[in-house]
Amino acid sequence: MKNPIKHFGFDAKNYKWLLVGLVINMIGYILMIGGNSEDPNVFNEDDLFSTTRITIAPILIVSGFVIILWGIMKKGATEPEELEKPMAEATAEKPKKK
Repeated sequence: MKNPIKHFGFDAKNYKWLLVGLVINMIGYILMIGGNSEDPNVFNEDDLFSTTRITIAPILIVSGFVIILWGIMKKGATEPEELEKPMAEATAEKPKKK
């Protein structure tokens, strides 16, 4: 299947990687939410400094950004015809100038 928009650099796989990275980022930010208390005079350090908020959520956020970067930088698949054209041009003999 040919890509209908030739001038655009992304294909469906790139968008899937971007979407996966965005979902992982959202999960990381959602895990980081919270830690509030009903009474403003009470400080509950177990909720605020939990392993989920301090370790797991930042790891998810950073990995989400890495996946988004991978989705942006990943080169889309090219058609076999397009791969053969540069090779044919490189191997063709050029006329010699006098």
